[in-house]
Amino acid sequence: MTQLTGAQRKYLRGLAHNLNPSAFVGAKGVTTALTQEMDNALNASELIKIKFIDHKEKDVKAALLDEIAARLKCHVAGTIGHVAVLYRCHPDPEKRKITLV
Repeated sequence: MTQLTGAQRKYLRGLAHNLNPSAFVGAKGVTTALTQEMDNALNASELIKIKFIDHKEKDVKAALLDEIAARLKCHVAGTIGHVAVLYRCHPDPEKRKITLV
């Protein structure tokens, strides 16, 4: 999994601007059901937003994002406040919706 460049992250954040959060991370943290929900959303659209409900500390959110990115094999395009943008290109090249330069 190659790293995203700064320009690619900026482009993805712009695309995600109008999206509503696909998943909410609550007090239980990253559960199996939440991971499955995010995995399905990434397969469907490649780009999702997640919102942290109960985790307000920056270091806790960063640790949870690292765990999510590792489990889902996705990239964190950015975080703004309590919202994070995740990206994972579709494994089938014909079904990809987002083209990164």
